[in-house]
Amino acid sequence: MCDDMGYSDLGSYGSEIHTPNIDALAQQGIRFTQFKNTGRCCPSRASLMTGRHQHAVGMGWMAVVDEHRPGYRGQLSANIPTMAELLREQGYGTYICGKWHLTVIGNVHNLEAGPNGSWPVDRGFDESYAGLTGGGSFYTVKGLVRNAERITTFPDDYYYTDAITEHAVEFIDRHDSENPLFLYLAHYAPHRPLQAPKERIDRCRERYQVGYDVLRKSRYARMIETGILETGADQSIQHEGIPAWQSLTEKQQQSWITEMATYAAMIEIVDDGIGEVVDALKRKGMYKNTVFLFLSDNGATQEGGLISRLGAHLSNTPYAGFKTKTFNGGISSPLIIHYPERFKQYSGAMRHGTAHITDILPTCLEIAGLQYPESFKNKPLPSPDGVSLVPAISGETQPPRDLFFEHQGSCAIISKNWKLVRDRSEHPWSLIDLKNDPFEQNDIAKNHPEMVQQLEAKWLQWAGENDVLPLGSPKWSTRVNKYKELFPDQDGID
Repeated sequence: MCDDMGYSDLGSYGSEIHTPNIDALAQQGIRFTQFKNTGRCCPSRASLMTGRHQHAVGMGWMAVVDEHRPGYRGQLSANIPTMAELLREQGYGTYICGKWHLTVIGNVHNLEAGPNGSWPVDRGFDESYAGLTGGGSFYTVKGLVRNAERITTFPDDYYYTDAITEHAVEFIDRHDSENPLFLYLAHYAPHRPLQAPKERIDRCRERYQVGYDVLRKSRYARMIETGILETGADQSIQHEGIPAWQSLTEKQQQSWITEMATYAAMIEIVDDGIGEVVDALKRKGMYKNTVFLFLSDNGATQEGGLISRLGAHLSNTPYAGFKTKTFNGGISSPLIIHYPERFKQYSGAMRHGTAHITDILPTCLEIAGLQYPESFKNKPLPSPDGVSLVPAISGETQPPRDLFFEHQGSCAIISKNWKLVRDRSEHPWSLIDLKNDPFEQNDIAKNHPEMVQQLEAKWLQWAGENDVLPLGSPKWSTRVNKYKELFPDQDGID
């Protein structure tokens, strides 16, 4: 999993960013083109680990404050098993390298505090090299732990992405290959702050000289050519708030070029590391029987101001919207599933049906030949919200289902070809006809008031059943102030 990487930031999804190792997995595997996440890091990780909607497991907002209401506890519910807990019970060695971000942040910043019930070591992982927090420098990582021990000193040549890869390879090398392995490789890149070695940035700089207008059109053309997109919708539309490249000052253009070159370098370093992980599995003799899944936790972010927004505009091609919002730019991600030993006949295929991050756990269990348990800790266990994608991989048409979203009051429901979406809870709903308007350009809510009412009723029912309500919590100012206190080097939140 990447962090804050946009829908089109892989070569195999149309990008100019060089990702040969991930692209090889895509070309030999299956690419999903309508995969949706929750729009934000903590909620997506909660859904990935549990197969449940994020509010239903206590992570409706972020791991910053515990609001003492069921959907917003700031860490994973102890009553729902993680994928690691389920697989370890079946004899898997379980490992995590990278960003966890599923424990209340106050515990993270108290260096004397140990595991609090929601560290990786508490939630099913045999070995962990994990960042408990969600932001900060790639050179001195806040909240980094090795199992139950804090890591607070770093060598001069330390770089988080490389360290994640090194520990992943170490865990593979030490694993007993007679037993199955589950590795959660959760990269922090390309989350802000944008940081990479100068020589890697310089390699990428030239390709961004032409600006985002040209590059967005190039990405879009490659997406049509390769079959990622099935539509020829007009891409000349300028999304709201996005100026033409030529209207920027020279200083703004150079700032954008540097940011995008750095961003691209960060993703390319991730790709290098995935190549090392593949090589390690081959040396171990485990590669052929390993399933790879690759995704991002949300769309690219506008958190760095105008220049960041312009970068995210390119990264989220062809969609509008950004991280934290439930428009398609915020909730769309690549999903690659690679397992030629079982799915060889589908190698290189595209799957255009909708899929959701809650589907990852049921998919992994089915591929592993395992059933979801009926109970956990001697209590009845509700079924996952997601469904297995194995039938979709095999080309079967998935039964219709509705997908639901909420983050910070940005809400949405996708039902067949309709999408009801709003930017904030106090704003009116927009209605989108996804079949004819996949890029969410035209609000037709006034033309179909009965459909708005029908979809809103569905959304409200889901929200009531999953501890989403009430929206507009009185704790909101506490949330924002706590976030700013803990992450003064970040650019803020919407």
